[in-house]
Amino acid sequence: MKKSTLLAILLVSGTQGLSAQSLEPRLYSNVPTDLNFLVAGYVYSQGALPGNSVLIDPNLQINSAIFAYAKGLNVMGKSAKVNLVIPSACIDGSALYKGSLAKREVCGVGDIKVGFSLNFFGAPATSLKDFANYTQDTIIGVSLQTTLPTGRYDEEKLVNISANRWAAKLGFGVSKKISNFLIEFAVDAEYFTPNNEFLGKKRQQDIIYATQMHLLYTLPRGIWFGLNANYYTGGENTQENKKLDDALNNARYGATLAFPLSKHHSLKILGSSGIFTRAGTNFDSLGVFWQYRFMDGF
Repeated sequence: MKKSTLLAILLVSGTQGLSAQSLEPRLYSNVPTDLNFLVAGYVYSQGALPGNSVLIDPNLQINSAIFAYAKGLNVMGKSAKVNLVIPSACIDGSALYKGSLAKREVCGVGDIKVGFSLNFFGAPATSLKDFANYTQDTIIGVSLQTTLPTGRYDEEKLVNISANRWAAKLGFGVSKKISNFLIEFAVDAEYFTPNNEFLGKKRQQDIIYATQMHLLYTLPRGIWFGLNANYYTGGENTQENKKLDDALNNARYGATLAFPLSKHHSLKILGSSGIFTRAGTNFDSLGVFWQYRFMDGF
């Protein structure tokens, strides 16, 4: 693989900040062990707020800023990476709740995400110096992402930036390269602790199960384009021992374009929208991310 192609390979997974609803191409790509990545991005979303199923006809505008760091690792001779994502957001809009119009305008820091992925097949740990000799065939990997309840939260409000709970997402993925095409398939399950301060009550969400597929095509000079789709189910909420009948049966699609700007800088543009939605997460999203890569010790 040419080093110029590497410039556009990694943009930190989970940067859309939508947990199981994210479309995350190249989550299981091989990354040189001595490379570090800094990412800054902006995402605009309009529609429903992910994870909130009690609002009717929501029309929310969400402006999100995302800062992230990722590093390639050598774990027992296998390629791995760790990442940290710090989001912030401003939410403005209205919706119907119990027959009344509710409005909300709030800004603040979101829930921090910490992730780890390990490619245990097809992706040996490699330094940047030797990476040009690596050619991908099939990669199989696993991942873990933890969400911390660090964001702004008001227990008296329905719409919040933070989910006010811990979450852990376990994933498994396969990536196959065929000529200039890259085909990826991943499955994951996200577990949640209760939110004990949801309008003064305890609220528990079931596990969300998700699958996602990506078809990527590599162009000259390290540019790549991807078509993305996912499906997710589960996630019914229970409040005060009462099931809310808001289980998910949703699908989304999107597209991604990534290209290098220089030896150390690259840019990614992404967009996504809903295919069908049973509850929540019916929104359109458009984002742009800048990435800077540097070696250990600068």
